[in-house]
Amino acid sequence: MSAAPELTGPAGGDQLADGPFTVRQLLRLDEALRLADKQSGLTFSVYIGEFETPTREFAESLHKQIDGAERAVLIAVSPNQRRLEIVTGKDARKRISDRDAKLAGLSMAAAFAGGDLAGGVLSGIDQLASHAGRH
Repeated sequence: MSAAPELTGPAGGDQLADGPFTVRQLLRLDEALRLADKQSGLTFSVYIGEFETPTREFAESLHKQIDGAERAVLIAVSPNQRRLEIVTGKDARKRISDRDAKLAGLSMAAAFAGGDLAGGVLSGIDQLASHAGRH
């Protein structure tokens, strides 16, 4: 949903300038998203950044921007605001219940509380894709 940030630091160091993830973490997230899409037939997306208020409506507006939003799942996280929103499109909601999304959210929140943003998002992608089942 946004352009990739540029590498910074000595000789293109490991931390990205405009984001909370290292290059390695971004590669792992990209692979997890690709696998979740392929296995489930849904489109998984992640947004990390500040939310406008009201936060749920903001996350829903982001979700609507995804191509094929009815088959999309958005994990939106604002670490600074300590907010997490999971938005599912009409078709995705038939395969991922609100209860499944809440369980994934609890697991992600536990990882976030332990300081593991990337691990929490990876866990959430995996859990939501598992609940969606195979395409």
